[in-house]
Amino acid sequence: MTNQNPQFLNLSRNRKIACLSNKIRKNTSPGILWANGFRSDMTGIKASRISTWATDHNLPCVRFDYSGHGASSGRFEDATIGDWVEECTTVFNQLTVGPQVLMGSSMGGWIVLLVTLAHLKQVGAENSRIKGLVLIAPAVDMTEDLMWQKCPPGIRHGLKQTGVFMRPSAYDDERYPITLKLIEEGRNHLLFGGEKIKIHCPLRIIHGRKDVDVPWQQSQKLVAHMANDDDVKLELIEDGEHRLSRDCDIERLIATIAQLT
Repeated sequence: MTNQNPQFLNLSRNRKIACLSNKIRKNTSPGILWANGFRSDMTGIKASRISTWATDHNLPCVRFDYSGHGASSGRFEDATIGDWVEECTTVFNQLTVGPQVLMGSSMGGWIVLLVTLAHLKQVGAENSRIKGLVLIAPAVDMTEDLMWQKCPPGIRHGLKQTGVFMRPSAYDDERYPITLKLIEEGRNHLLFGGEKIKIHCPLRIIHGRKDVDVPWQQSQKLVAHMANDDDVKLELIEDGEHRLSRDCDIERLIATIAQLT
């Protein structure tokens, strides 16, 4: 059973990060850490179903809301990729014990890759607690590749002048802010174009070919940037869209997690 009353982690700048952990009997199997996508929260369909599955199989599962998302404090437009990476790192360090499988959806895929690389740099591959990654439509380098590079010149000019663009949502009638700060700070965390990415653990990527938010070619690009000796597998879902929240999609995700836990 999941404790639906979140606990809060206090970070600098008065950030209160809401987290949910399931309740299990003592277990030595790898736990699961879930990282949401951009503008998503920890109560979404995929996160909730995976937490339920983990509980049924006596596996620890932790999920959280980034600042400016869900039950966490802060304004969405004030946060950056660096903030969200710091928050995920803090959740990993403070709320997980032992080996972990890190899961990230969309932007969360980029976030957990960055967390993994920082963890490896800090403790070394031989001491890493990260035993695998499962990424769903990972939006790696999204602030550059999927936002800035796709902005028409007029919107780029407006961003430079005002610092914010109110972007229409593909899922509702609302508009949400994309800030120049988000894009510029995101350049500190870009993974493509430099050295090969090496994570020293299995990487499983699932992506829908009908994804219009994060094109499936972004996952191909990630695979091409991974070290040749890493264990990397990309599965493309022919009729899959960005959210991959259908029962059949979630069953596929769970089957992938089960192989790593």
